[in-house]
Amino acid sequence: MNNNPVNSSPVLTFVGRSSIGSASVGRTGGSDGGGGSWYEAMSRAWGQTLDTQASKITSLSDTISGGADQPSNMVKLTAESLKMQFMSNNAATSQNSVGQALETLGKRQ
Repeated sequence: MNNNPVNSSPVLTFVGRSSIGSASVGRTGGSDGGGGSWYEAMSRAWGQTLDTQASKITSLSDTISGGADQPSNMVKLTAESLKMQFMSNNAATSQNSVGQALETLGKRQ
């Protein structure tokens, strides 16, 4: 198990690329070359990150429902669920903030 999953996070990869200017913008297909904007790349990165976290929660839940319902597993599940909530709230906040900023820029042009 990776003890430092944050380093491999698609969100942090995107943020790192965009902060040094190597993330593609608009017409060139986003940071993963998928044919969209950087905003879409950010959305995909959040989606991948949340999917990974959801998989961890599902795996722990399956372990517990399979009979391994020790308190330590319950605490791990609770911690991972709270982490998912935190990440989900941050994803929504960042999407809304960037969306509002883009809307404001669009109105100025």
